[in-house]
Amino acid sequence: MAQERPPVGHQDDETKRRIAKNSKKIYAGGWGVGARGASCGGRWWCGSGAGAAFQVRDLHRPPRRPRAAPVRPRLLPRVHRRRADEGRVADVPAVPRRSAAGRGGAVRPGDAGVPSGGRSGAAGRGGVGLAGGRVCGGDGGGGGFGNIPATMRKRCSPEDRLQRLKENGGNEKCEEAVVKALRYFKGNQAGDGSWGGGHKVAYTGLALLAYLGHCETPLSEKYGETVTNAITYLVNKSTQNKGRLGSDLQSNQWVYEHAIATYAIAEAYTFCSQLGVNLPGLHDAVQLGGQTIIDGQNASGGWTYRFAEDRRNDSSVMAWTLQALKACKHTGIEFRNMAKAARDGLDAFANNQHASGAIGYTGPQPKGDGTTLSAAGALCFQLWGKEAHSVPRKACKVINKNIKFDYKGKDTDLYGHYYASQAMINYGGKFWKEYNELFRDGTLAAQNADGSWPLPGNTGHGLGNVHYVTCLATLMLEVYYRFLPGTAQ
Repeated sequence: MAQERPPVGHQDDETKRRIAKNSKKIYAGGWGVGARGASCGGRWWCGSGAGAAFQVRDLHRPPRRPRAAPVRPRLLPRVHRRRADEGRVADVPAVPRRSAAGRGGAVRPGDAGVPSGGRSGAAGRGGVGLAGGRVCGGDGGGGGFGNIPATMRKRCSPEDRLQRLKENGGNEKCEEAVVKALRYFKGNQAGDGSWGGGHKVAYTGLALLAYLGHCETPLSEKYGETVTNAITYLVNKSTQNKGRLGSDLQSNQWVYEHAIATYAIAEAYTFCSQLGVNLPGLHDAVQLGGQTIIDGQNASGGWTYRFAEDRRNDSSVMAWTLQALKACKHTGIEFRNMAKAARDGLDAFANNQHASGAIGYTGPQPKGDGTTLSAAGALCFQLWGKEAHSVPRKACKVINKNIKFDYKGKDTDLYGHYYASQAMINYGGKFWKEYNELFRDGTLAAQNADGSWPLPGNTGHGLGNVHYVTCLATLMLEVYYRFLPGTAQ
């Protein structure tokens, strides 16, 4: 006789053990380890002043006060997402503003599982179901993904990933290469949850995006602790720097780090809020990160170094800020002037487009073959539902005509290919087919046995760092399922 299926939200002992392990620590300075009781008022977390960070805590310890009644999820105004079958923009409900445990609550075993009212992953609904009552990450399917935007949800089922790989020109070698890279990241993560050297915030954000691109969440059996520690590192940076995410806030380039890290924690929040995982400070870090970007926009609609007030519209900075704001929009958190910031940012990109279709750096004059920033601009228009606009259409024609890929060649810009891989799959058709044939096998062949990628022939745009290069290559190979492709040709 068939074994009785556990009820929705059921967690067996193994799942409880894994969740407790993956969420057991929040790293920080402040009052020191073990400060409980009167100093924290019996709370799960505490801080001291504006710069305080969360303490190391055993988050699965039973609370000292009665647990508040769950907050009933509310639907926010509608957000846009792309339909896979029609390739157009449609209105769908946004994710709830916050999860049942409320903002700032600690992770507890009882919080993990299918959200209230969720279904157990029936085929065709976009959810990925429960396997024996267990809730997992991208390494084994899982429940509770139903309200995640469709553009992100399809990455969360191994079956869907393989299907989308084949449909969009990928193969099983692409998936194998991604998994090898994720293992490499896991083995090289620092004790504080970060990666890299001088630009730890950016490098940690990129690695986190690579994990989330494979739907690896804090509940992932293989990578849950790695993901949780990465999120925690970035949240603590936000707390320490009053919302600013950068390794060196005196550097002109900290805006890059801030945008990349905000992008990563916003995606993390979208997943965590639907899975019932409540990491202390994550909501506030996302809100502060996104609002810092919006408030840092200059009067001409763009962004530049140090979020300065001058009218210099840096296309490279704008690309990361607009990606980050789109991820923030998916969270359902409220941001002041979000719509205007996105609209003005796209207008700034349009003003940087040359008559040839190429997009320049701080004006219309393109640099080099023009493909890197053309791809960056095209992707931003596509992410914000403007794939049919003339700016991305002209930019994709420039990419199709001029882009090259030789991993060891001096003319190949891997930073540009991070953008081009996404822009071209969104454009679709002949352009995507030709581009996929150009980059896929060369990227696969270049991977090292340990899962990393070696330095490319062109080390411009900061590509002299193995971790950075490996992040970009991994995200390029996740393009087949990370977002839904469009038909913007």
